[in-house]
Amino acid sequence: MNTSNMLTLPGIYCNSKVDYSRWKTREIQIGDVPMGGDNPIRIQSMTTVDTMDTLGSVEQTIRMVEAGCEYVRITAPSIKEAQNLANIKNELRKRGYKVPLVADIHFTPNAAEVAARIVEKVRVNPGNYADKKRFDQLSYTEEAYKLELERIYTKFAPLVKICKENGTAMRIGTNHGSLSDRIMSHYGDTPEGMVESAMEFIRMCEDLSFYNLCISMKSSNPQVMVKAYRLLVEKMVSENMNYPLHLGVTEAGDGEDGRIKSAVGIGTLLEDGLGDTVRVSLTEEPEREAPVAIALVNRYSKRKKQLAGQRQPEIIQFSPDSSAQPYLSQEVNTFIGGSLVPRIVIDISNENLKDAQILAKVGYRYDMLLDKYHMGEQSVDFVYLGDNLPSFTMPANLKQVYNFTTWSTLKDITNIHPLYTLHEFVHATRKDRVLNMVKISNADLATAVFESLQLDNTVVFIVETDHIHGMADQRQFFRNLQDIGIDNPVIIKRTYPKEEFSGPVGDFMNPEEPTSKIQLYASTDMGALLIDGLGSGIWIDSPATALENIASLSFGILQATRSRISKTEYISCPSCGRTLFDLQETTQMIRSRTNHLKGLKIGIMGCIVNGPGEMADADYGYVGAGPDKVTLYRGQQVVKKNVSSAQALDELIKIIKDDGLWVDEEQE
Repeated sequence: MNTSNMLTLPGIYCNSKVDYSRWKTREIQIGDVPMGGDNPIRIQSMTTVDTMDTLGSVEQTIRMVEAGCEYVRITAPSIKEAQNLANIKNELRKRGYKVPLVADIHFTPNAAEVAARIVEKVRVNPGNYADKKRFDQLSYTEEAYKLELERIYTKFAPLVKICKENGTAMRIGTNHGSLSDRIMSHYGDTPEGMVESAMEFIRMCEDLSFYNLCISMKSSNPQVMVKAYRLLVEKMVSENMNYPLHLGVTEAGDGEDGRIKSAVGIGTLLEDGLGDTVRVSLTEEPEREAPVAIALVNRYSKRKKQLAGQRQPEIIQFSPDSSAQPYLSQEVNTFIGGSLVPRIVIDISNENLKDAQILAKVGYRYDMLLDKYHMGEQSVDFVYLGDNLPSFTMPANLKQVYNFTTWSTLKDITNIHPLYTLHEFVHATRKDRVLNMVKISNADLATAVFESLQLDNTVVFIVETDHIHGMADQRQFFRNLQDIGIDNPVIIKRTYPKEEFSGPVGDFMNPEEPTSKIQLYASTDMGALLIDGLGSGIWIDSPATALENIASLSFGILQATRSRISKTEYISCPSCGRTLFDLQETTQMIRSRTNHLKGLKIGIMGCIVNGPGEMADADYGYVGAGPDKVTLYRGQQVVKKNVSSAQALDELIKIIKDDGLWVDEEQE
C-alpha cells in the first residue's frame, strides 16, 4: 500500500498520553482546504434547510462560513437532492464563496455517486450505505460473512472509483446508533463493533488504492464515543494507518446540556491530541455551532504555543506503562468515594453569608415561614466557606468545609470539616474524626512531605494543578496513586482565573444561553477524567462565574459523563434538510413537560435516518415519520406509528405513564 505520510506509534497511544502533542495524521485534500497532517484543526457544520431550497441553502451556508465553518455539509437523501448540490455550489461560487461542500449520504449509493462528481467530499455511513438496519438478529458462518462483505464491496467500489477520478474526499462516518444488523449480530452494540464497521470500509478503499479518507466514530454517549475513537486509533496504528479524524458527539441536544456533552466527548479526545476536524452538533441554528467548536479547538493551538514558549514542570509519572483502569476508592464517612455518586463542592466564601437565601443558588431553598430548607436533585453536597462564618443555620444535609485554621477554632463541628494543605495535615495535632480534606498536586507525590504522610480512612484528597496540560497532570495523579497502592477518594479541583474566563465566546451566541470558556473547559478537564472512572467529586473554582451557573455546570458534567443522573436527558439531533418538523420548537415543547423525569432518556429525531438507530440508548423516542406525522418508540421498538404531531406528545406521556415511569411534578 501507499505508506506516504504514515507515522506508527508504539503501544496503546491514548491511555499512556502525558505530554500534549497532536497525533500526526495523513494529509488529505478537500477542495482548497486540506485536512490532517500539520494543518489546523478544521471547523465544520451542517445545513438544516431543505436541500431543494437552493437559495435557502446558499444563504445558510454563507452564515455558517461567516461564523467560522471551513467545510459545510448538506444532506443528499436522494438523487434529486444530490443533483441540486450543483446549483447550490454554483451560486456560492458566483458570490465568491469557495467553501468545500460535503454531501451527507444514508442508504442511497446512487445519490452518493451523483454527489461525488459535484462536491469536494462525500460522507457515507457504513451502517446503512450498502448494509441493512432492521434490528434483525442474524447468524453468519465465516464463509457467509465473507460473501456479505464481497456484496458490499461490489456496491461500494463504484463510489470509490468516482471519488478517485474527481479528486473527491470521503468520510467513513460510523454512528453508534446505526450499526448494521450484520455488525450488531457479530460484535454487538459496542465500540468494537463501531471500529470494525469503519475498518471494513477503510480496507476496501485501500484495496482500491484510495486514501483520501477521514474517519468518525460518533455516539450520543460521550463514554462510547471516546472509547470508540481510542480503539480506532489503536486499530489503525496496528494496521499502519493514520487517517485524519472527524470528531463529534452526535445528537448532543441544545443549550448548556448540548455544549457540556459536546465538550466532554470532543474535548477529551483533543486533550489526547486526537482530532483533525470538529463538528459540534446542537439542536440550534447551525451558525451557532461553529463558535463553540472554535472555542474548543483554539485552546489547543494556544496550548502548543504556550508549551513551546515557556518551560513547564515535568508531569510526575511513576510508572509510564500504567494501564487505564478506573480508580476504585474506599468509602469515607458513608458519604463520598466507593460506589457512591461523585460529590460536588462549591465555594460560597465570597457570598453574603448573612442571608440564608443565597443557598438557593446551590440547590437549597429556604422557607422563612416554616424555617426549613427544601432540597432537590441538584442540591450540592459541600460548600466551602474558607475563613468566613455564616450568620444562619445551615441545612442538615449540607456539609461545610473551612480552612483548617478556622475549623480548629470551632466548638460544634457537626457536618463541618477541615481543609488542609499537605504540609498542614502532616504536622497537625488536631484532625476531624469523620472527614479531612487535603489539598495536593501530582508533583507533591514525589516530595519528602508526602512520604511522611500518615493516611487513614478519613482522608479525601483535593487534587489541584497549575500545569498547562492540566488534565494529563491530574490523570497521572490517579495512575500514580494506583501504583503506590493508595485508594482514598479524590475530588478533582480546577481553578479558572477571572481575567481569562469572563464573557461568552463567539458572536452567534443566544444571550439567554451564552457559551463561556468555563463551560467548555471545565467540561473537558473534568469530564475527561470522569468518563475514565477517575474521581469521587468535582470542585469548579471560577470567580467570574455566577454561583448558580457553577452549580448547574457541575451537575451537567456529571450527567454528561453518566456518573450522576440528576435530570431528564434529551438525545436530540441537530436538524438537517431531512427533518420533518421544527426540532428546536419540538425539543423545547417536550422538555417543558418532561424535564422533571430524572433518569429518563428521551430521543427526539427529525427523521427515520436519525431514529431509532441514533437514539440507541434512549428509553423513549419521538421520531419524524412524514409531514405532520410522528412515530413513537419504547427503546428501539415502535409503539405507535404515524401519530398526528398535535397529539404526539400527549401519546408519548401516556406511554410513559402506562409503563409506570411517570412522576407528577408536585410529587418530585
